[in-house]
Amino acid sequence: MTDLFSAAAEQRLQAQAPLAARLRPRTLDDVVGQEHLVSPGRPLRRLVENDRLTSAIFWGPPGTGKTTLALAVAGSTKRAFEQLSAVTAGVKDVREVIERARQRLGERGQGTILFLDEIHRFSKAQQDALLPAVEDGTLTLIGATTENPFFEVNAPLRSRSTLFRLEPLGRSAIETLVHRGLSAEGTTASDDAVTHLVDRAAGDGRQVLTALEVACALAHPDAVTLEHVEAALGTSALRYGRDDHYDVVSAFIKSMRGSDPQAAVYYLARMLEAGEDAKFIARRMMIFASEDVGLADPTSLMIAVAAAHALEHVGLPEAQLNLSQAAIHLATAPKSNRAALAIWNARSDVQAGAVGEVPPHLRDAHYGGAKTLGHGTGYEYPHDHPDGWVDQQYLPAEQADKRYYEPTEYGREREVRDRMARRQRGGGGGPTE
Repeated sequence: MTDLFSAAAEQRLQAQAPLAARLRPRTLDDVVGQEHLVSPGRPLRRLVENDRLTSAIFWGPPGTGKTTLALAVAGSTKRAFEQLSAVTAGVKDVREVIERARQRLGERGQGTILFLDEIHRFSKAQQDALLPAVEDGTLTLIGATTENPFFEVNAPLRSRSTLFRLEPLGRSAIETLVHRGLSAEGTTASDDAVTHLVDRAAGDGRQVLTALEVACALAHPDAVTLEHVEAALGTSALRYGRDDHYDVVSAFIKSMRGSDPQAAVYYLARMLEAGEDAKFIARRMMIFASEDVGLADPTSLMIAVAAAHALEHVGLPEAQLNLSQAAIHLATAPKSNRAALAIWNARSDVQAGAVGEVPPHLRDAHYGGAKTLGHGTGYEYPHDHPDGWVDQQYLPAEQADKRYYEPTEYGREREVRDRMARRQRGGGGGPTE
């Protein structure tokens, strides 16, 4: 009788559970996204299918399916599954799980998976309490974290775990989730409502399903419209079709090139509000830093790369601050495209057949017999000279007069120009000049 009541209660709870919980997959085949881990032949799937999964840490931004994936792994194995949250669990809870795992293993030879959500919130002492059971195989630990495990998980525990990085869900995966959610809710939605949900998802599956559930409640018993989605998200849909994507990105780049920080930030905001892939924006800024700023401000590339790293570790919406800082820096920096022209022109020459012989004094002289061929003969080591520079030929004879890089007089590139000019006059050009 107790079991019947428990089963009935579980069914009611399941029916009343949030949409994201109701849609959680039971096996790896039901997982949406993370194809690099769960597609046929991929690492995680192969380990699970062969029942060879050892302890693992799922690391990725919120809403990418860490809990979902752990439950799917559990559903694809014959092991018992226990779940704890590091927010509420203590060492006592961990020891109880370990004791139950030992009992299962001894009585019926069944292994146990412990899924520990927010593992980065466990203290060192709490993580150490897990170590012996993980080490001897009593438990297979699956930890989930949004933080870099190299910083937040103890080295002994981390070294005994396989790290699996989860990526933000792509558009197709988000669309699949939305349609599954509509089916679970027994309703439909207009195309523009679905598009707006997908645009605003930012790779977060849990967020999109939560918004969809609210939109369905607002629309009941009718189909979900754009107005319902806007109300659920608290944001109006921004028109941003295929043409808008190319036009706004183009305006963003040209505004930075034109040294207008006001316009650069405005177009950055347009892209973020429309749900543009923030990684795409960061990539464009890294390219811009070398193509349009170059040596006029060598720090620009470092700042663009730092913004991309910040986006990776912080995520949106907070990373908008890092992207804004980088966009403003790039817009206000002195400009030079000479580094880009240098490689473009050099590659054009090479492609046209300008492949001269490496001068003998520059050739590798480290192997036996090289010196008898004249390799390295006459080479002067720049560090042996007072200015760290010596006048000798580096280009092949056929290209000796070529000038691929010609610095401008803007920003730091003026210093490069002056240093190169002094060397051409035979005046050295080291730091003492």
